[in-house]
Amino acid sequence: MDDKDRLRQDALRRRSAMSSAERAAAGEALASVLGDILAGADRVACYAAVGTEPPTAPLFAVCREVLLPVLLPHGDLDWALHRDDLQPARKGLLEPAGPRLGVDAISTCDVVLVPALAVDRNGNRLGRGGGSYDRALPRVTGLTIALLYDGEQAETLPGEPHDVAVRAVATPSDGLLLLPSATT
Repeated sequence: MDDKDRLRQDALRRRSAMSSAERAAAGEALASVLGDILAGADRVACYAAVGTEPPTAPLFAVCREVLLPVLLPHGDLDWALHRDDLQPARKGLLEPAGPRLGVDAISTCDVVLVPALAVDRNGNRLGRGGGSYDRALPRVTGLTIALLYDGEQAETLPGEPHDVAVRAVATPSDGLLLLPSATT
């Protein structure tokens, strides 16, 4: 088992120990923390949280328009408008049922909310290991923000050449934190 796999297992174990009430409160806190930035964006890319991920439904309510990912067979992400039409998809994900907008639709978003298990001070993100967001993030022109629970920021994380850093993190207690990668 490599370092990333071990870190993923530890993060998922910590998240599983949280109660559903703690997770719900974190989702509401993230919506409060990000409310102004999301309300000011014309279009936001996000994801439909599943399992123990920080809840994203409260965030949708403060956005004008939300794009959600659709996992393609080769691992890249297509995008579709969120219209309360989520349906079960591959790998236990939830996806919108509407028309697909193409992989480049993420480039039209002012803010992109990214799933992560941890993020270090340089914006290196620990995801689930599929690489879908590392394929999509190079197309982003807006602000990339990883959504985390409190305590999921790391000093350093192992990285690989294909990893794409995020520019900010948001946590329920610490709010929005711009990272050094935000200036590059």
